[in-house]
Formats: sequence, C-alpha cells, structure tokens
Amino acid sequence: MYISAWLMPWSMLYVDAVRLRRFAYRVGIKKKTRLPVPVIIVGNITVGGTGKTPLVIWMVELLKQNGYKPGVISRGYAGAAGNGPLAVSADSDPAQVGDEAVLLAKRCACPIVVGAERVAAGRQLLATHACDVLISDDGLQHYALARDIEIVVIDGQRRFGNGYCLPVGPLREPPERVKQVDLVVVNGPEELLEGEWPMQCQGQQLVNLKTGERKPLLEFQGVACHAIAAIGNPQRFFTQLTKAGLDCQTHAFPDHYLFTAEDLQFKDQRPVIMTEKDAVKCTRLANDRHWYLPIDATLPEAFSQQLLKLLKDKAHG
Repeated sequence: MYISAWLMPWSMLYVDAVRLRRFAYRVGIKKKTRLPVPVIIVGNITVGGTGKTPLVIWMVELLKQNGYKPGVISRGYAGAAGNGPLAVSADSDPAQVGDEAVLLAKRCACPIVVGAERVAAGRQLLATHACDVLISDDGLQHYALARDIEIVVIDGQRRFGNGYCLPVGPLREPPERVKQVDLVVVNGPEELLEGEWPMQCQGQQLVNLKTGERKPLLEFQGVACHAIAAIGNPQRFFTQLTKAGLDCQTHAFPDHYLFTAEDLQFKDQRPVIMTEKDAVKCTRLANDRHWYLPIDATLPEAFSQQLLKLLKDKAHG
C-alpha cells in the first residue's frame, strides 16, 4: 500500500498524458492517417494477455466466410520489426517478427505485416495484396492509424485489476475508454455487464511439436506432465489443463520469452505441454515429449452479425 500511495501521483500524470494525447489526435493537433480500406482494431486497455490473438484468428475466418479478403497488421512484439514493416509467413523467425505474428500466419492463411508504425505496415500490406479490410492486432492505443471499428477484449477473471492506470495498476487507459469502443468482448466471463459479448477459448487436441501427431486432450487425463507458458496470463492456460484432468507441474516464464533447449528439458520423462504461441518458438528445440494445445475462440452468432453489419455500414458510409 505504501508503494502504491507513493506511485499514485505518477499514475495520475500518466492518465493526464493519455487523455491529452488522445485529445490531440481527436482535434487534429496530431495527424491520423486513413487507409483506403476499413480498419478494425482489436485491442485492450490492460497490460498482459486478454485473448486478442484467438479473437483475431476467429475474425479472419468469419470475414473470409462472408466474402472479404482480410489482412492483419501487428506490432510484432518482441521481434525486430521496429526497423520497418516486415511481411510474415508461417516460416518466419519469431525472433524477427514476434511469436504472435508467426502464430497468426500459421492459423490465418492471410497476408500479415508487422511493424512498430501501423500506418506503414498497413500501406505495405495493401501495396502487395488485394485486401479489402485490415485487422490491427493490439492497436487500440496507436491513434496515428484511423480506425472504423474498435473492439476491446477483457479478461473475464482479472477484468481491470485494481482499476488504476500504470504504474499503480494494470490499465493502459482509464476504464472510461471501454465505453467509447464499438464492441466489448469478454474472454471467459464469470459474468457479463450490459453490452458485453462472451468469448470462450478452448482446446480439444494436443499436437506433438516433433511428429505432428494429434491426440485428444482427454487422453491425458490423470497423466503427470510439465506445463510451460510464456504468455500474458499463464495461469489461465495452467487452469485449463488442470480442469481437463491433467496433473501439471507448472513453469511460468515472462511473456514473449525466448526459450532455450535447457528450459524444455526435465530430468523425468513426463510429457511437456505448452501454448501454441510458445510452440512457434520451440519447434526446433523439441523432441517427441513436447506437445502444444491449439486454442479456438467461439462467440455468439449475434456478435458475428453485429460485426458484419458494422463493417458493411462503415464500408458504405
């Protein structure tokens, strides 16, 4: 409490700076750039993982099924894309473009470009691919890119933590920001507030990193294993495995951690289970004891229709 009280003035200054920056973009003091196709922002107002990546994967599939040609732009967090936009493929090096970007490339089968400047990334993608809609992954606070639809993802368990902005709490922007977006998605909600949409993220099969073999998660019930995760909220992953009946010895690493071979080796012969995001960094280090759990998001049909209606209105507005 003493530390929080000492940091409170810094949190207040942070909030003031955030509001001033947003005001500068709103009134034109700072420039926004509008790209020639609709832009959908998927972001959050908290630090740490909330489930944006599964939602982006789900949205790409929804848009394809409805005749759109989507592309994805992202920062490429923890990669080396800060020097300029980089195109991403399923074979890209996560150390160069970021682990989430490689995961998206493997799952989405659509054009993906990463870069610290979202406008530059969007321009490069549109210059090389005939996309008619862009999804900006984790771009809520990147106001230089004009947006047509904003979607905020909230962790259903942690929500807004203590309700304070950095450095006292986990918020990047004040909670009021959520009221200004088009759609609010709650990942694994314990309860929903008015206007929020539920998202469930589940995995049913484990995939072997070395052989590609697939096994139902239920086949591992009662099996003692090692569970490793280098994501924003590793406990969510560990809890999912425990609920499936696995006996897990858990190993949490910092988000976007770059694994070494030693991190994946244990003295026993138990299976080692990891997230899909971690698997893109560990394939070259793995043996046949290493498995990952692909996650798929599900959302209500009414949410799909609402999103498609918003997009149609924006595209013809």
